[in-house]
Amino acid sequence: MKLVILDRDGVINHDSAAYIKSPDEWKPIPGSLEAIARLTQAGYHVVVATNQSGVGRGLFEMATLNAIHDKMHRLASQAGGRIDAVFYCPHSQDANCGCRKPKTGLLDEIARRFGASLKDVPFIGDSSRDLEAAVAVGARPILVLTGKGAKTQREGKLPAGTRVHADLAEAVKSIIK
Repeated sequence: MKLVILDRDGVINHDSAAYIKSPDEWKPIPGSLEAIARLTQAGYHVVVATNQSGVGRGLFEMATLNAIHDKMHRLASQAGGRIDAVFYCPHSQDANCGCRKPKTGLLDEIARRFGASLKDVPFIGDSSRDLEAAVAVGARPILVLTGKGAKTQREGKLPAGTRVHADLAEAVKSIIK
């Protein structure tokens, strides 16, 4: 099975230090939906793994998170792509749960649900916690410079073998050869 895992905020859509708290605030990064369409058309299952601590902090309700994800699914579909599943951690950082990246709970659940090994599966993210989670499960860490990506690169603590690309569209071009 061909599988790609994407972080959401800063990879597919513009991020916000104040959190994405409504469907109106969810705005795709130019080229990201078309990149998802290219993955879909190349036979990849596209899965999103995202920390959404705004739920745990009380900044928005689960119904709002579902509405945001409905918008993401709809726009990806309109671009010719498909997001097969969204796995999210709703907990705040101080909850110390096992699903909040860089812990591997979300990724372990993806592997279980898809019946797939994550060894060498591309995981595209914009933060060190995305890359750390990828490495912990044997996935291939890919950093995009959108969102927090440029800051993450400047910090210089990238795991060995991390590939760096300007954005999701460029990362996808490197995956689909």
